[in-house]
Amino acid sequence: MSYYRTFRGLFRFVFSVFYRWQVIGAEHIPKEGPVILCCNHISLWDPPLLGSGIDRQVHFMAKEELFRIPVISFLIQKFGAFPVKRGAGDRTAIRTALKLLEEGKIFGIFPEGTRSKDGTLGPGMSGVSMFALKSNAAVIPVAIKGPYKLFRPVKIIYGQPIDIASLRERKTDSETLKETTDLIMSRIQSLLDQH
Repeated sequence: MSYYRTFRGLFRFVFSVFYRWQVIGAEHIPKEGPVILCCNHISLWDPPLLGSGIDRQVHFMAKEELFRIPVISFLIQKFGAFPVKRGAGDRTAIRTALKLLEEGKIFGIFPEGTRSKDGTLGPGMSGVSMFALKSNAAVIPVAIKGPYKLFRPVKIIYGQPIDIASLRERKTDSETLKETTDLIMSRIQSLLDQH
């Protein structure tokens, strides 16, 4: 955790001085218990920004190729990342994320699965719904409003928890997964539209 706090402090300095960041809605993050942060994805800066805006540690999936680069691997592991094989259902990564949530931790995910080239919100992938439905975590929509340009404001907006209790009571089939994904993405879009 000490490494995490050090890196978070460094990123907060960078975001405040060079990007004039604005953090909105951090009070919506529960003080304890499992949380899934569901955020749009526009830049490589998004994971550290997502984690820097709140006081609790955020854990992320990161493509496994990054863990083969010694210095990068050390840094991202200290910043709470764990590897995932992209393009396939990586059961180890899925179990890791669910275990983190069972332990009452925060898991950050970018439902689009890849960065948006034009800044608009793309369609969400069903993985985010699977984590939301198979855990008892608070599901928080998050929006990042860029672009990341020096001395131009960047906003990160944490929304209110999404009520998915009725969806959790249903059978977890493709229809429920799609409905949950659409709900999460619509809340992210609402935050982008409001700010």
